[in-house]
This record gives sequence, C-alpha cells and structure tokens, in this order.
Amino acid sequence: MKIVIATDSFKGTLKAYEACEIIAKAIAEIAPDAQLFIKPMADGGEGTAVAMIKAANGRWIPKTVMGPVPDMQVEAGFAWFDDKTALVEMASASGLELLSSEQMNPLKTTTYGTGELIKAALEYGGRKILLAVGGSATVDGGLGAAMALGWEILDSQDSPIPLGGAALEKIKKIVKPENLNLVPVEVLCDCDNPLCGENGAAKVYGPQKGATEKMVEQLEKGLAHLARLVSKQLGRDINVPGAGAAGGLAGGAIAFMNADVVSGIETIMAHSNLFAELESADWVITGEGSFDSQSLYGKVVSGILKSALQSHTRLAVLAGQVNISQQEYEKIGITAAISCKDENMSLDYALENNRELLRSAAQRFAKQYLCDCY
Repeated sequence: MKIVIATDSFKGTLKAYEACEIIAKAIAEIAPDAQLFIKPMADGGEGTAVAMIKAANGRWIPKTVMGPVPDMQVEAGFAWFDDKTALVEMASASGLELLSSEQMNPLKTTTYGTGELIKAALEYGGRKILLAVGGSATVDGGLGAAMALGWEILDSQDSPIPLGGAALEKIKKIVKPENLNLVPVEVLCDCDNPLCGENGAAKVYGPQKGATEKMVEQLEKGLAHLARLVSKQLGRDINVPGAGAAGGLAGGAIAFMNADVVSGIETIMAHSNLFAELESADWVITGEGSFDSQSLYGKVVSGILKSALQSHTRLAVLAGQVNISQQEYEKIGITAAISCKDENMSLDYALENNRELLRSAAQRFAKQYLCDCY
C-alpha cells in the first residue's frame, strides 16, 4: 500500500509540511506496513517556498532586502533547487504580514524588495525563476520590482518616480536596462483577475491591503495609465487574466520580465515530481483548513484531484472543516472527506487543538479505509 500525503497549509495553524507529518505519523500507527511519501503542497501563496523545499529537496538562500515600505529592511531569501531553478516568494519581501495595521497603505508599499530577490537569484546562477505572488501588501503594478532590476521609470522631468502605488499616474517614460539578461520567469498564480477594471487589482484586492475607497480609485487610474504606457512604449498587453495578482506584480512581470502566468499548484506539483509518485500510489491524501466549493478552483485540492483522476489514484481530503456534501465530493471523484472539527465543537477549540484533531482525523481515515488491506 503506497500513500502519498500532499496537503496545503492549514491557514493560521499548520504549515503544509507540519500537516503532512502529523498525518503520516497517525497513519503509520494504524497501518504500519504502508509506504508513506510526504509531498507538502502550495498554490503560490504564503508558504510556497517552504513547501517546495520540503517536497523537492531544495534549500533556502537568505538575503536582506527592502521590505514592503522603503524604510524597512527584512530578512528574506529564495528557495534554490538542484536544477538551478529559484523560487521567489514575494510575501517574504513585500508581504502584508510584514506590516502592522498602521503601515498598511498601498499608495506607499512597494515590490522593490521582491525585485531584489529576483536579482539575487539571477546573480546566484538561476536559470529559471518561479515567482509566487500570494499575500502581497502592494498595488504598484510591479514597478518596484522592475526598478530593482534596472528599469528606469521616469516622470515628466525625466526623474525616477517614487516607490509605491501613488506614483503610478506620474509615469511618462519607461527605459529598458541595457544589460537585462533575464531567464524564463513563471508567475505562480491561482486567480484570473486582470490588471484593471471591476475585477482588477485595485478594486478587488486594494481594500485588503489597507486602501480606502478614494485610494482604490487613485490606484485604478494609475494601473490603467501603466497599462496604456506599457502597450504604447513596450508593445505589450498587460491587462490580461492573472495580471492583477499581487497588486499587479504579475502584470509587471509580464511587461518587465517577459514572464508567463501559470497555475501555481500545477507548477509546484510538476516540480516536486508528484505526478510520477501518483502513478504508483494507491491513495493520495490532501487537505487544507476549509474544504469548500472554492477548493475546487485553482487551489491545491483541485490540482491534486485532477492528477489523481488521471492516475486513477484514490483521493482523500482531511480538512479543518468540510463544507461540501458527501454526494457532491463523491460525484467529482473524491473517495473520502474527513473533518477535524465536529459540528458541536467551537472554532476556537478546534484551532487551539488543531494538531490532535488532525491526528484523530487521519486515524479515522486509516481505520475506515486502510485496515482491511492488512
């Protein structure tokens, strides 16, 4: 019996690799002869670098860079793999969790530190950059990152614009660096929001980053202005699906790094060799904090499900809460879905006892579905 354990993080409580290890130990107690393979997963959001390092035998290369605001320095870094691929998790340099509530202001926050990480990864010898864009504090269209890579973003006086989203409307000229030697860049993204418009970066995600209604309108005008200039001066359309991720960093990566926007979970599964493991697996176990209808669109569970169906591997979901009916999840090909939280249990209690509850859920799964095999 071969079982692959490939969960997402349980947001706010357990990292992906922690959840995987708890499940593996619990199953081993019930089914000691099972072969267990741990492959922590992520979809491009926070925790992607750690999950990838654990799943694909990478290592962390530390780097001190600018934080989400220009006067902040943070200890960040990038994940490095033997094939000379580097994974830059923008949240480590330009993430919302690095700021206090008083510091949250997308007119002032910048992706400059993320650009510094990309530059450092290139200087380290990176032949491919994976850019994980979840958890951003910014709505600067990726201009900060571009400036860190040497692009000149100039105003009407041919002076560099200030960092932050407020300066978007001031751009008049974009000058490409003379010696820009980029490798392939892939933006890992689980959303299809365009750069501008009602579903764009400013209007959908701006308020989450501290933008008032007035700020949202200013940022929307700035991003639209950036899109027009990039189209006119660089000949690139950046108001495309996915470009609005991370406050437009994805769009900036398309414009200034010739990046492709790709599925985060599918890229991570491929890089961690999950597909090959599933070919010979009897079960794959995935999970997350809340298993609901959103889980089926661009998230870890949806990616694992797609692969499990292709490899004819039975799939179980262990989640903090299961908010999909048995009829619904069985219809789409999921064999089992087990909740850590009972109906009568308070959320506070569930969060405080997350490890023991996940262990219990894993053991219930093993007793119900694996014991007959021994």
